[in-house]
Amino acid sequence: MKQLTRAFVAVFVVSFALLFWIKELNASEGYSGDKTISVYNWGDYIDEELVAKFEEETGYKVIYSTFDSNEAMITKINQGGTNYDVVVPSEYAIQKMVEDDLLQAIDHSLIPNLQYIDDRFLDLSFDPGNKYSIPYFWGTVGIVYNTKLLEDRTFNSWNDLWAEDLENEILLVDGAREVMGMGLNSLGYSLNSRDDSQLIEAKEKLDTLTPNIKAIVGDEIKMLLANEEASIGVVWSGDAADIMWQNENLDYVVPSEGSNLWFDNFVIPKDATNVEGAHAFINFMLDPENAAQNADYVGYSTPNIGAFEYMDEEVITDERFYPSPELTAKLEVYDNLGKVMLARYSELFLEFKMHRK
Repeated sequence: MKQLTRAFVAVFVVSFALLFWIKELNASEGYSGDKTISVYNWGDYIDEELVAKFEEETGYKVIYSTFDSNEAMITKINQGGTNYDVVVPSEYAIQKMVEDDLLQAIDHSLIPNLQYIDDRFLDLSFDPGNKYSIPYFWGTVGIVYNTKLLEDRTFNSWNDLWAEDLENEILLVDGAREVMGMGLNSLGYSLNSRDDSQLIEAKEKLDTLTPNIKAIVGDEIKMLLANEEASIGVVWSGDAADIMWQNENLDYVVPSEGSNLWFDNFVIPKDATNVEGAHAFINFMLDPENAAQNADYVGYSTPNIGAFEYMDEEVITDERFYPSPELTAKLEVYDNLGKVMLARYSELFLEFKMHRK
């Protein structure tokens, strides 16, 4: 019994010493307490040079990790024990996180660079008064198409995709809201419709698009379009910009009926351990020069009008990625439709995918 007790004590002492050593090591490297900021973001969605610049200017150490979907991010935060200080969810996820009491209010007085954000992108339905979030990037959902393969054909309407001579030419992004939204918009309905008869009508119209669909895919849609494996894709504007840079034969358009206007915003989780550092990081990223550098690296549209001074005129006047206020007024932000209605969208989208088989 004494030997067992001694063994237990020895294990306890070693474990405590090891934990103390790790704590001291982390402290020496800046991985503890008020010196550390934990950032949780989408993959390849920040210029790492800016992270290094922030660390050098402020003395903070940034622990950076990534997620690949809003759902995965919310699940991880809901599980607890993560202690992220800054997270970058999309608009409908922000609304859900507020409802689930996962976020804390942001102190605007600690973010003076908020003054550079375009008023069009503030005080939106998913976060009135921007109480819980600060805009990071924004964009649209639209049609990217190959002008060489299609002999300079243009697309001004979602309904142009239903042309009979486009058999097996279209790639769709694998997203229920995006694809169902396309169907709803093509009929003149809101992409946030809760009317089941409209949803069924949209799904049935999508079924008739089946002959023209080559595949419904995820991230590989960019590679396939850039390599001209298909001539048309329904994609997010940031992905369109990326593949257009790789292949000059590609163009992008937001259809005249309207589409989705999406946002990815900074938020501070309720269990953040360095709230002061989180505000400092957000304010740093909103500095116009930093925002310009970040937009140039990421390739998505910045809501920071102060950054325009440091960006190429050709970029900020390109209405494919910085659409006019007139077109922007036709775009809709995804509402958080609730679990039941979101499940209905997913159910109909799955039926549509199965119909293709």
